[in-house]
Amino acid sequence: MSTTEKISLLVVDDHPMVLEGMRSMLAQFGYVHLTGLASNAWEAMDLIKQERPHIVLTDINMPEVSGIELAEKIRREFPGVKVIAMSTFKERSYIAQMIQHGAVGYLLKSASREEIEEALLRVYEGYMYMSHHLHMTEPEQQETKQLPVLTSREKEVLQLISDGCTNPEIAKRLFISLHTVDTHRKNLLTKFNVNNTALLIKIATKAALL
Repeated sequence: MSTTEKISLLVVDDHPMVLEGMRSMLAQFGYVHLTGLASNAWEAMDLIKQERPHIVLTDINMPEVSGIELAEKIRREFPGVKVIAMSTFKERSYIAQMIQHGAVGYLLKSASREEIEEALLRVYEGYMYMSHHLHMTEPEQQETKQLPVLTSREKEVLQLISDGCTNPEIAKRLFISLHTVDTHRKNLLTKFNVNNTALLIKIATKAALL
């Protein structure tokens, strides 16, 4: 990037101390223009409409609308805006969902100033960035991108299937009908492109979705 060009950035997190900490640190990055700080997805979408930042750096675990859902909304409504997730979660299931919903970067909140700089520059230049501390190889990153996106209900059903519950037991625990359980089970088999429960559990376990 040129010496006069600046990366416009929006930071989203529901913890005021995190936002202020990021504001203070980013002020030291001469090539970054902080367009705003948002404490939830609604504020973030309003600021994106107004400012059209190059990059949105967002937490995952937020109330009402998660960072995963926010990433999807940004991809759908503002495809030119790039999203980097920043979280304490190292599980591949979270990483996979963020990538599948449009994120092009994933940082841990323990990331150093140098790593955050590297992530911003790499993503701005059109590359994907994964935190050094995730210890994911290139094939693993590609595999993560291809994992199916599951609804919250499908995740619950998947976990109960893994626990050995029968359809009637799942229906009872989740207060849903047998027909609904059967539909979720069939959807899971389709999404994972398998034809039996054993393979479903094997792939989901390998992908750290269980």
